[in-house]
Amino acid sequence: MRTALTIEPSRAAALFVDLQEEHRRDRRYLVEGFDALIGNIQRLQRVARTAGVPVLHSAYVVDQAAQRAKPFHPVMADGSSAFSDADDPMSEICAEVGPIDREPVLVKSDASAFAGGGLAERLAALGTEWLFVAGVWTEACIAETVRDAVGHGFRVALIKDACGSGSTAMHQTAILNLANRLYGGAVVDTEGACRLMEGGTIEAWRVQGSVPLRFTYDNAARLYLDL
Repeated sequence: MRTALTIEPSRAAALFVDLQEEHRRDRRYLVEGFDALIGNIQRLQRVARTAGVPVLHSAYVVDQAAQRAKPFHPVMADGSSAFSDADDPMSEICAEVGPIDREPVLVKSDASAFAGGGLAERLAALGTEWLFVAGVWTEACIAETVRDAVGHGFRVALIKDACGSGSTAMHQTAILNLANRLYGGAVVDTEGACRLMEGGTIEAWRVQGSVPLRFTYDNAARLYLDL
């Protein structure tokens, strides 16, 4: 249900997950609507930096030579990672949404931005209560990051139009799945997230009870728009 939400900017941080070149240039891993997503991310980053909300980044990088990969990780014929390989220039964060002024980049070889260690402690040291989350892929790295954030006791503001996946259906159903269990947090859009980071109040969707969004192939898009 929608309720009024205000977030104290000094108790917030913004995390941008895996916005790497492969998602707009490698035909195997293209994210649908990536250019629009990047535009929303740029706006979010500008507002966060102006408001003094700490900005953090993560990057999925697999270093096969250092054996930093999960069991059964897919590889190419030459033994390199099938995606996000450490030696592939397309594993770089897109320049227009990359770190500035020594903003931290958390390099990981697993889905969650918390997997590499140190993120929870860093956020705690900043006094973070609310974590704004945006990036790709919604059903994979975003989902795991959100679940870990909640598990560490952070409230998550999941920015639905600043996340993306391989298709609209994959993205929308992933957001709905997360919304069903986003206890303590909220689903917002870019406009709402910007207003919250500036200290404003918005009407945000927050979960009440257990699994309120029972979606089907026919109604998932409508439910997503209503969030």
